[in-house]
Amino acid sequence: MSAGGVFRVRPVGDRACIVELPDLDRVLGVAARLRELDPPGVIDVVPAARTVLVVCVDRAAVRRVAETVAGFDERISAGKAAGDEVTIDVVYDGDDLAEVGHLTGLGRDGVISAHTGTVWRAAFGGFAPGFAYLADGDPRLGVPRLASPRTTVPAGSVALAGGLSAVYPRASPGGWRLIGRTGERMWDEDRDRPARIAPGDTVRFRAVRETVSLAQVGSEIPALPDPPLRVAAPAGATAAGALEPALTVLDPGLLTLVQDAGRPGHAALGVTESGALDRGALRRANLAVGNPPGAAGLENLNGGLALRAHRALIVAVTGADAEIRVEPAEGIASRSVPAGEAVELSAGDTLRVGAPRRGLRCYIAVRGGVEPVRGLLGSAAYDSLSGLGTPPLSSGDALALGPEPGGARPDSDLTRSAAQPPTARRAVLRFVPGPRDDWFTADARAAFITQAWRVSPRSNRVALRLDGDPLTRARSGELATEGVTRGSVQVPPNGLPVLFLADHPVTGGYPVIGTVIDADLDRVAQLPPGAEVRFHPVDPDEPGEPLGLDAPVPETVSFTIEIDGRRHRVTVSGALAAALDRLNAAGDRAALAELLVELVGKASR
Repeated sequence: MSAGGVFRVRPVGDRACIVELPDLDRVLGVAARLRELDPPGVIDVVPAARTVLVVCVDRAAVRRVAETVAGFDERISAGKAAGDEVTIDVVYDGDDLAEVGHLTGLGRDGVISAHTGTVWRAAFGGFAPGFAYLADGDPRLGVPRLASPRTTVPAGSVALAGGLSAVYPRASPGGWRLIGRTGERMWDEDRDRPARIAPGDTVRFRAVRETVSLAQVGSEIPALPDPPLRVAAPAGATAAGALEPALTVLDPGLLTLVQDAGRPGHAALGVTESGALDRGALRRANLAVGNPPGAAGLENLNGGLALRAHRALIVAVTGADAEIRVEPAEGIASRSVPAGEAVELSAGDTLRVGAPRRGLRCYIAVRGGVEPVRGLLGSAAYDSLSGLGTPPLSSGDALALGPEPGGARPDSDLTRSAAQPPTARRAVLRFVPGPRDDWFTADARAAFITQAWRVSPRSNRVALRLDGDPLTRARSGELATEGVTRGSVQVPPNGLPVLFLADHPVTGGYPVIGTVIDADLDRVAQLPPGAEVRFHPVDPDEPGEPLGLDAPVPETVSFTIEIDGRRHRVTVSGALAAALDRLNAAGDRAALAELLVELVGKASR
């Protein structure tokens, strides 16, 4: 999609693009310039090792970004850092310190001297909230990652890998080499700036003894537990000035979360957007009860949810096709209520959501919106990858509500507009090839769109994992870390696609073969394990209409083709005909021609 200029711009789905740069200095220069210009419609600017990912609100904003980048001079650079100067006190006793001294030839003391004698630059964030990739260190510290990553790296660990340094903000898996530890809290939601180190900062490491405090001399460095990232107690929990509870969770079912419109705009800090997986379903539920579309509600996985009202309430349930019942407090017979319509509950009534007949997730909105005790970056949404946000609900949790929205209560027209489209066990998802489809063989690219993939039971809010025949790479080695977005289909070394969803990591190191367009992502939230998924390539500027979910596939399709002046009539299965059509739409004429010649050859024998 490059609009000219010296830097290549590749599409990432229909609402993002990635700018390819020759070195980190120009990566940071482009990112800084884009933030300075602030083109309309830009949500996130995510610098990485050799690229800048730009996420936008719509396709028009993406085109504006491409036009803006086309005007950049090839000599663009980051210039002087505009961030804070940060000093991190470190006890240099890491498990890998001796090995790093051996690999570099510097010895233990030499490694410490090189690490503390350099002013590092926070180049970009990613991996986790508060994790900053530090560049421009002493080049002698360029050691490789561990051949086998640790399953757990302690919080506060100071590490080296690939010429970069970092501090792990919380306990997590990791493959960097550990040289020390710090008592600094790298992510603290109670600070005005939660990240201790943010992109653009300059960082110095200072060697300290075990008995030197981070705050004052004379006390020890505190122990380094995993910093809690739970930033909000269950809504309505008892606290000074807390709102009165309106609902109690009798049974959360398999998993029930507080979700809203998420926290976009903070990817550079390692914080992903998160929010409701089926955004349309949450919007419809909120509109049905008269809330703003992005108000906080509940996301329930696979039914089993039971809520008891403490006062008169208006609720609506959307999403999966599930039985919704109200059990009155008086003990009279329960009643079934329709999905997508406002329902009045009286004090003592119980709302129950059954196991879905079709689909996977239901969304429950309550007039006023679920009110968290405390949110983070403007959102109460739970991020399952990092642990940010309101923790998963448990039996006995009390939920408070926000103030009644202004205006009249919802009328019948509004509630009817909230009706949920049918869900399905088969989905055809439109995607834009790339930005790293050239990492795969032609056969693998064709197989990606011709194969019927199956949703793995290992899927979650981070990603939809797909089972099928593995895809083969055309090149070896690993991709330099770069930004990914909701809808990115990453292919790890096992060859099985991973479709990133709301809680995806901000950056990744595996090639992305394609990115599902934004309009098709909500339906992914409703695909249960075992569901069939196919991918259909589209032009991001002309994606066409949504493709049928459960459209019947004919048993056979007959057609005529001409090869070398001769016409041949061929009959194939309906599934194969659909695959041929997708190959044609993808523009992979070589693979299409090869397959057609083979079919004609078989038909002639």
